Amino acid sequence: MEKTQGAEGGAGGGTSTRPYLIRALHDWCTDNGFTPYIAVHVDRSVQVPMEYVSNHEIVLNIGFDATSGLDLGNDFIQFKARFGGVAREIIVPVDHVVAIYARENGQGMAFPAPEPLAEGAAPPVPAAAGPAEPRRSGLRLATDTSDDEGDDTPPPDGPGAGPRPTLKRVK
Repeated sequence: MEKTQGAEGGAGGGTSTRPYLIRALHDWCTDNGFTPYIAVHVDRSVQVPMEYVSNHEIVLNIGFDATSGLDLGNDFIQFKARFGGVAREIIVPVDHVVAIYARENGQGMAFPAPEPLAEGAAPPVPAAAGPAEPRRSGLRLATDTSDDEGDDTPPPDGPGAGPRPTLKRVK
């Protein structure tokens, strides 16, 4: 009988399945015309615009239309995106992704929150990335997971300007 391991490695001591599941759901969203969003637990090891963080969490659009140089690696998710017209380099440790889902229907997967960093421990550092190139992309906070097809109203401005997104559990 085979031993199975959870999203965090485990029984066999192998690598975490989380980055593979994130890539698979990203591909599924993209193949079906959905917009992949990730919810990220933010601490000092996460490089995101802190002005958009609420309650140690940020939701990021990781669709190809909203990102430049997207790299869904085994240890880090890295890309460039624009926030308020300013190009930013985003670096998220994979173990800080607490959910990935389709914006349009909420289908996706949730993961356990990461273990807190030990006091005085240095956060992990990804491999060096090249200099940020300004590109046109439209990353914005997810504020609603309802189907907005046909809705021409502009999204609310700023962080926290609307209801929090929700996940729909699919069995």
